[in-house]
Amino acid sequence: MKFLKILIVSQLLIFLTYFISLNFYANLQVAFLSSFFVMLGSFYSYRKMIINRVEAKSYIDNRDELDIIDDPHDLYDETPLNEAPAEELDLKQIVKEEKAKIKTFNFKSLKDGASAGFSMFRIGAYIFLVLGFISLKNNDILDISIYLPSLLFGIIIGYFSSKELFA
Repeated sequence: MKFLKILIVSQLLIFLTYFISLNFYANLQVAFLSSFFVMLGSFYSYRKMIINRVEAKSYIDNRDELDIIDDPHDLYDETPLNEAPAEELDLKQIVKEEKAKIKTFNFKSLKDGASAGFSMFRIGAYIFLVLGFISLKNNDILDISIYLPSLLFGIIIGYFSSKELFA
């Protein structure tokens, strides 16, 4: 319900600019809706991706919550280090072991990252953004000094609306 209040108030404020100028109103409305839809689509697609990962249990969390709070980047890991003298260390072997620990690019990691990136909600929002910009430009009513700040207004309202919708 709060989402609708935010949207209605923002649209009323935007409509008031119609009395200033039609060009001002058109630039503000197109930029606002473009960035608003991009924010909603991004929040929704990332939320969906996270829910899918949690349901698939594709995350590894073997640390307790207190340890995560105290050491979020696992800097104080207690796994024993190789404390042999420098003359006895086989540096080539150590480099091979460390390289094996690094995640390599594979199709599974591509699929995981692309699921949110290629969501139809995000793609539709970006298409709306591009087509809105082009239509303003082709009709000779594009005013960058109005359009760019209006994008920020849409991002802010989209952020708060997304928190309400997808929390």
